[in-house]
Amino acid sequence: MKRPPCSPQNSAVAMRAFLLHHRALGKRFDSEEWTLKLFGRYLAERKIGVLTAITPTVVDAFVRSRNRQSAKGYNLLIGVLRRWFRWLVVQEWIGESPLRLKSRRLTAVRPPFLFDQAQARRLLAEARRLPKSRRDGERSIIYPMIFALLYGLGLRVGEVARLQMADVDWTRRVLSIRETKFRKSRLIPMGPKMATRLNEYLKWRERRAGHLELADPLFSFGGVGARPIYAKTISAVFRQLWPKLGLTMRPGVAPPRLHCLRHSFAVGSLLRWYRQGVPPQDRLLWLSTFMGHVSPSSTAVYLTITSELLREANRRFERFASPLTKGGAL
Repeated sequence: MKRPPCSPQNSAVAMRAFLLHHRALGKRFDSEEWTLKLFGRYLAERKIGVLTAITPTVVDAFVRSRNRQSAKGYNLLIGVLRRWFRWLVVQEWIGESPLRLKSRRLTAVRPPFLFDQAQARRLLAEARRLPKSRRDGERSIIYPMIFALLYGLGLRVGEVARLQMADVDWTRRVLSIRETKFRKSRLIPMGPKMATRLNEYLKWRERRAGHLELADPLFSFGGVGARPIYAKTISAVFRQLWPKLGLTMRPGVAPPRLHCLRHSFAVGSLLRWYRQGVPPQDRLLWLSTFMGHVSPSSTAVYLTITSELLREANRRFERFASPLTKGGAL
């Protein structure tokens, strides 16, 4: 393997080389960059600039300083460091990894909360009751549209936050989702109801802001040249709203979070196919492409087994096996 051109002595330069290497392979590596910046600041504060000075004691002290209580957060942190140190060993910049820590055992992962259509409508209704504020403007119009896209099209919150006026193609009735996770772009078709809702929103936005440029964000509290609404702001509004919905939480299910709307879209699609008599395995690749996943195996993570899915799967099996149970042949 050809070694990237940088000094093996400088930890900051080695971090940049690691990120450039993986981004050249088409990976975003945003969370990895954030973690390495934390580690880089920690090293700079202690005047540790060379790779050979990063000892197991230094790494252990850094990890303890981050105070990651959950096993998932702890494993993500040391996972980034482990990948970086292994890369340095492959580049022959260090002899061995100074990371001696082991991953923590994950406890049982609770399934996500899944919104049905009635609960999603309650969320939109509650969003329409959001009060207007001097800083944030007409939240009661903007956030219902955002939540409708998240639930109705299964988009990621970052994808919605980055949408621009140019990303809406009314001729083909599709949304352009650009350079998202894994640097993949895709086109998302809209049904007539979603297209009508979005068209009404855009007319309101143009009336309020005047003429908008194609590069202007689809969701913003300002006019021409304004900044888009941050994904973290959207998540904060969702956390403010969901306790007001009166949701019934089943034992063992995780509390709702914004990403649950995307889970709900995936499971709802599978459920509709079962009810329509469509073999789900024939459509899984379609769903994977629609949701912007690298492969169907990534999509399968979202397909949480629910009581409704089990009932539909049982009905499908009963129809398949009924000739045998009646003494016939398949």
